[in-house]
Amino acid sequence: MSNSNRTFDVELPIRYRHQVHFTRGSFSPENPLFEKLICEMCHNDRPRVFVVVDASVDGQETSLGDQIRSYLSERESSIQLTGCLVLPGGEGLKNSPELLDQLYRCVDDHKLCRHSCIVAIGGGALLDLVGFVAATAHRGIRHLRMPTTSLSQGDGGCGVKNGVNFLGKKNFIGSFLPPDAVINDSAFLETLPFRQLRDGYIEAVKVALIRDRVLFDWIEQNAEGLVQRDPDIVQEVVEASAKHHINHIATSGDPFELTSSRPLDFGHWAAHKLEVISDFSLSHGEAVAIGISLDSLYSVRVGLLGEAQFERIIQLIERLGFPTFDELLSQSNQQGWSAILLGLEEFREHLGGKLTIPLLEDIGRQVEVNEMDSNLVLSCVEELGRRKS
Repeated sequence: MSNSNRTFDVELPIRYRHQVHFTRGSFSPENPLFEKLICEMCHNDRPRVFVVVDASVDGQETSLGDQIRSYLSERESSIQLTGCLVLPGGEGLKNSPELLDQLYRCVDDHKLCRHSCIVAIGGGALLDLVGFVAATAHRGIRHLRMPTTSLSQGDGGCGVKNGVNFLGKKNFIGSFLPPDAVINDSAFLETLPFRQLRDGYIEAVKVALIRDRVLFDWIEQNAEGLVQRDPDIVQEVVEASAKHHINHIATSGDPFELTSSRPLDFGHWAAHKLEVISDFSLSHGEAVAIGISLDSLYSVRVGLLGEAQFERIIQLIERLGFPTFDELLSQSNQQGWSAILLGLEEFREHLGGKLTIPLLEDIGRQVEVNEMDSNLVLSCVEELGRRKS
């Protein structure tokens, strides 16, 4: 019998639909969007629906859980609400094996199947956790995301990634799977504390820096309105950010990040490490603002970006109320290694393959590099520190 190799190579007919809806008042009796999406995605008569809600969202005068029950009680002929679980929000969610276990048990206890739906309503951490459970229980349960922060509505909540933290590393365990639908409800943004609200602004700044100079100019012109929480301006910047992120997923040719290129992670290699070593006392937006400041200055020092453009970037970050430096950038571990440089190596490990870092050639135009000079990175850290002082 021949020992020659044989290969069967076929293309699987797999297509994903990624739909993000913008609305206000999802659980108002007259708004049919939620019911319509559940019925379309589940392909089942009276699909079973289990809802997980962020405690910070549920803790209003009239709880969100009560609003959901009231909304669905009028639609009992089309949807079965099996339960509503309230979990604490924040990054700590993704560090808890106990909560992960609890959610899997909820799937089992409520007899959710592949034609049931898990709805996640909350910030990015809750969406990551619930999305991971939905992607892995029964190898995939229908999933509807309802981001409630500007950061998740304009960025992560519109994406296709899920994950939990492990071994002290952010999103070490996770999956790529588009949710069946996303609903961005602007009413959720109106009650956010300003620190949470502004976190979404920096992701809009980031995407403007790497691909949309006109958007950057617009954010500059409307910075005061963003700080003052003008609802129309806030909604416009969140939608602009979301559309850029959605278009990147759809048109990049690499929605599940099979290559090492991660252009939408401009400023994020340092941000991810800063979040961890601050024990998440720095918010994601604050850490990204510092990471953008560092990578923008590095872009100047390697001759890619002009000083004038750098000043515009730094001034906009500061006008929006973000830090451009934190002492943690200068922290070393017990062996004397720079913590932030260790973050660069962890970023490479997380991606796999060669290191790929987006830098700036100009506002609105990025370029990818495959190495960073460690001494120059530390020099930029010192320069940002001197600038702050």
